[in-house]
Formats: sequence, structure tokens, C-alpha cells
Amino acid sequence: MWWRRWLPACLAWGCAAALCGSRGLCPAPNASRPEPGQCPRRRAAELCAWALSSDSLLDPFPVDVIQENYVRNDVLENILDLDVSVKGSSDFLEFVSGAKVIFGSVPLAHRYGGHQFGSWAGQLGDGRAHLIGVYTNRHGERWELQLKGSGKTPYSRNGDGRALLRSSVREFLCSEAMHYLGIPTSRAASLIVSDDDVWRDQFYNGNIKKERGAIVLRLAKSWFRIGSLEILTHSGELDLLRRLLDFIIQEHFPSIAMNDSNRYLEFFSTVVSETANLIAMWMSVGFAHGVCNTDNFSLLSITIDYGPFGFMDSYDPNFVPNTSDDERKYKIGNQASVGLFNLSKLLQALKPLLDPRQNQLASQILEGYGEYYYSRFTELFKTKLGLLGENENDNFLIAFLLKIMEDTKADFTMTFRELSEITADQLKELSIPEEFRALQDLGKHKLFSEWVTMYLLRLNSNKGDSDTKRRTRMTTVNPRYILRNWMAESAVQKANLNDFSEVQLLEQVLQHPFQRQEAAERAGYSLHPPAWAKHLKVSCSS
Repeated sequence: MWWRRWLPACLAWGCAAALCGSRGLCPAPNASRPEPGQCPRRRAAELCAWALSSDSLLDPFPVDVIQENYVRNDVLENILDLDVSVKGSSDFLEFVSGAKVIFGSVPLAHRYGGHQFGSWAGQLGDGRAHLIGVYTNRHGERWELQLKGSGKTPYSRNGDGRALLRSSVREFLCSEAMHYLGIPTSRAASLIVSDDDVWRDQFYNGNIKKERGAIVLRLAKSWFRIGSLEILTHSGELDLLRRLLDFIIQEHFPSIAMNDSNRYLEFFSTVVSETANLIAMWMSVGFAHGVCNTDNFSLLSITIDYGPFGFMDSYDPNFVPNTSDDERKYKIGNQASVGLFNLSKLLQALKPLLDPRQNQLASQILEGYGEYYYSRFTELFKTKLGLLGENENDNFLIAFLLKIMEDTKADFTMTFRELSEITADQLKELSIPEEFRALQDLGKHKLFSEWVTMYLLRLNSNKGDSDTKRRTRMTTVNPRYILRNWMAESAVQKANLNDFSEVQLLEQVLQHPFQRQEAAERAGYSLHPPAWAKHLKVSCSS
């Protein structure tokens, strides 16, 4: 089966607080939709005139008949067409905590498989996420809504279906931060804190402790991932594989004609290029996903399933955010090659639907992945350095800088940001302002002056450019603020004490990552991490 319907009794649990980006929400009975006149508010965007639909998912695909329990803002306002006042309503809190199922919603859990850390893990599935419906907004955009941490599903196995406050805060903040950095991602609408206790062994060392739980309402154009197709091929469900592929193409790949006999080949080609693009974008901001399994790789090439992710502080290609990754398989420098591995598993899943000629062409497409990735990587880093036009030495210039950054352990984000702010004259004279700490670190390298000479010579070849234009251009692509691990940890520690001030501050700051903000500066968000953060760890336990 592809979906399992899951009932609201499995979703409901207590909530103590809510954080949302937030238009209005009013109650709708489960049995029938209220008449417009029944709504206490009159905006068309409120819940009385707002409904989810699961028909597009339920009609074409099978639903498991088993019902028993198994051990197995900006978003709200501009995507969900709701009023900012909604965040204070009890109806909204009941909805986003899973206590109320609104009109048209049929909670579902999705079955998928996956290769985890390089090995086939068999059937997996939504173990703590319920897809509660699809919303089509006033722009005609189709969004799938999920509650993560909302309780057991048929795929929870031995898990409790809950999510911890610490991991929920991180996902809530990071998915929004990535959006404002311009990187394709799922979005987060709300964070609900539970009164229920959740027990976890955070670092898998036998130290089980009680923690606070939470639920995140998250959205994506689609939650289908490579593992969604893998499980069907592995189980020999080829008719369902073809139906699912046709559904995904029709819904999400409008440039591909459904009557095209090469549509699966075109689909694969698009996913290959867009996956390469996504990983290059991750690298351009120093983001490591942490768990790059095929069940965490979106078929729409968006960032999903935030777990033990991390942004680099000091530049280090061996950076591993996930302490559970003992073999460093998903270190940041491996992400491009892991993308290739995952795409090869996607091709394996598609092979039964491709004829011999198409299989050969698909293999050739996959062989071009590396070239496309490095082309996109170079393009992004040229933009970060303010380079215009083409020069055969650009790849060397980028690699040279990264090597100096690695040797000096210079801050990745602030190196590029400070290069965006420093003048060419200051660089030429190696007169680096004291507050430019990352460039001060780089300046200790014996080859830094040589790199500066090459860089300034290359900038001089920018036709029609000026130093002012160059700096203005660079500050629009090089963020001053990212969600550093210590910042997220500080917010989590306060949230555990019912103080959500830093979560709210970070939410505001990360919506404008390229603009200097006084509140962010006072909080030290552009400085080196504090000493207490040096040994922070993040694991898969959430």
C-alpha cells in the first residue's frame, strides 16, 4: 500500500505554547462544512472558507484498510492565506497540534524506503509525520501540509511518533532561514510545544532522559522523495510505480508532456540537474544536511527533513554536523558525491519503466552530473566573489581561497561577507579593519597577499564595474547571518524554560540574512562562536 489513513485520535496531545509566522482561523466541524454566515469573522481567507483536500492523493492510489495503531509569519499569511490574528485562537492551536481535523482533511502516513548511509534499509515511511491535506492558495500554488511529531503512524515501528522541542526548534528556524537565503526548501508555519514528556537517548550512549516534545506544521510542494520510488521497485509494484511517477510529473513537472514516451527520461534528467543545483547551493552557504539518505532526498530537489544539519563556522571540508555519522560519510565535502550515489539509486528504481535505449541515455545523463555540479558550484562562488564574465583562472582563484580558509580555519560565512564589505583599496594595502576578524585570520597565511593580488587583478577585468557596485552586489548574495549551531542551541535552552524570545529574535533576523541588524549584532550573531559552544553536538535523536 502507498498511503495509510490515520485517525485524529493518534494526533491529539496537549500544547503549552505556540509560535507561528502568521490570517484568521475559525472552527469547522469534522462532519460538515459550516455555512459562511456561521463564521465569526468575515474574511474569505478564514477557516470557514478554507479547506484542505486529500482527493488528489486518495483517488489515484491505494489506502491500507488497516486502521489499528501499530508499533511500527510568512508562511501562514502569504502561503496559507490566513490572518496574523490566528495565532492567538484556540481553534488554530487545536488544528496545528493535531487535536482537530478540519474539513476535507484525511490524515495520511506515507510509505517509502531508502538507502541509509549507503545501505538499503528496506521499508521506512512517515514515522512521526502526518500529511493532513493539500491547500491551494490564492496564487494557485499547491502545498502539502504535514504535522511532524504528531504521534504514531503505521510506520513508527518501535518509535513513539513524537518529536523533541530541540529538533523542532531547529527545523522551524532552519527551513525558514534557508528560504530567505534563496535555497529551495520546505517551510515551517508553526511550532507547538507539548506538555507531554518524551524520552530519548540523545547520543545513543545509554543515557536516556526526559525531554520536552513539540509539533511543527510544515509545508512543501511535495513530500515525495527518492525512497518513494525505490520501495515500489524493490517490492515489484511496477503498476503503482508508473501511476506514482505519472502523478508526480503531471502535478510538479509541467514542462514534461504526459503523452511523451520519454517522459520518465525527461523527469530523471530534470531531477539530476536540479539535485546538482541544490547541493551546489548548500555548499555556497556552508550548509551540511547531515543525513543525506535517499529517503531524505526530495524528487522536487528541495531541502527536506531537517535533522542533525549544521552550517560550518570555520571552513572545513571534513565538517560533519551529525555525531551519529561515525564514518563521516555525510561530511560536507562528500555531499556532491552522495548526491550522485542517490541519483544512481533513483535510476535503479526507474529502470523497469525504461527501454534499453532510454536506460543508456539515462546513464549518460547521470555521467554528466559531476560536470553540471561543478559548473553550478563555480558560478555560485564567482557570484560570491563579485566576479563578472568568464576567466579561465576563476576555478583556481576559488580553490586557492578555500585552501587558505581551510589552513587558517577562517570563518566561512564571514570571509565572504567581509570581502563584500572591504574596499579594494583596503585589500590592496592589506589594511584590514580590526572588526574584519575572518580576513584578519586569512591575513596570517603566507599566501594571502598573493591571493589578494590575483583577486584584485581579476576584479579589474569586470567590464563596466566599480568597487561600489561590486560591494553592493556581493552583499546581496553573501549573508551576514546564518543559523549557527550555537545560536540554535541558545534558543533551544531558553525554549526549554518557556522563554521563546530568542526563537522569535532568530526568526526575525534570519528573514533578512543579508542586512546588518542592530539586534543581531548585539546578540553576537556575526561573531565567532562563544567558547561554551565549542563542543556542541547534534545527533539523529529527535
